[in-house]
Amino acid sequence: MVSSRPELDDLIASALREDLGGEMRDTDVTTHHVVDADLMGEAKIIAKSPGVLSGASAAARVFEMVRPPCEYFALVPDGTRLETGMLAARIAGPLGSILTAERTALNFLQRLSGIATLTRRYADALAPYPNVVLLDTRKTTPGLRFLERAAVRAGGGRNHRAGLWDAILIKDNHVAAAGGVRAAIERARRAGMPVEVEVETLAQLDEALAAGAEIVLLDNMSIDDMRRAVQINRGRAKLEASGGMTLEGAVAAAQAGVDRISVGALTHSAPALDLSLEVTKTWR
Repeated sequence: MVSSRPELDDLIASALREDLGGEMRDTDVTTHHVVDADLMGEAKIIAKSPGVLSGASAAARVFEMVRPPCEYFALVPDGTRLETGMLAARIAGPLGSILTAERTALNFLQRLSGIATLTRRYADALAPYPNVVLLDTRKTTPGLRFLERAAVRAGGGRNHRAGLWDAILIKDNHVAAAGGVRAAIERARRAGMPVEVEVETLAQLDEALAAGAEIVLLDNMSIDDMRRAVQINRGRAKLEASGGMTLEGAVAAAQAGVDRISVGALTHSAPALDLSLEVTKTWR
């Protein structure tokens, strides 16, 4: 049995209920009528395209929580680079349970491995710039953030703030509500935490630096303006580039000299990795 946490089990229980119709139905009608209840089986999860694995713990818990339960044997850990044809896991147990849990488990694996794979592409592209930190954002699937953040780490990225509670990040609407960058920073100081503030212009950058912001997020700035921002900053604050960061844009931002690059696409636009489950053996 894999180690788990309450929010993971709650999430998986909800996903299984969604597929099985909830307490009113609670059945895989196709498997119930087609597969004999006493038929045992073994299956493998195989990569159909290259990528980076993530989500093994979630997939394992799906197979453990389906009834009757199955055993999940991870063959490689999260973060492994998969080549086409590589095996990621083996599952054994009642064949009906394997088939019932198949899609739910693959949904987690494919989604999270897709995030890890895209993150690895960015991390590899930024490897020549070892002082630049690749970060995710809060643009995650509701309820899946803790898994998607882990997928980013599996792909070689790092996590930005976990939520609204653990870090100060002053956005444009906060600035407008407070009456300006400086006023927003001064108010945020009352939290006793380092302050990050989003700016859209070099004039706002000057204001943020004068107010002592520890991190300044350069939102949708041109590469030329990023270079100017680095010159203006002179190492006083950490500079973070963000806003529509494509792979090429992230490399250009790193070349401009920023310290951090946050990429929403890692979690909101990652294509699923092609993984499949194949039954390899049955017995009674």
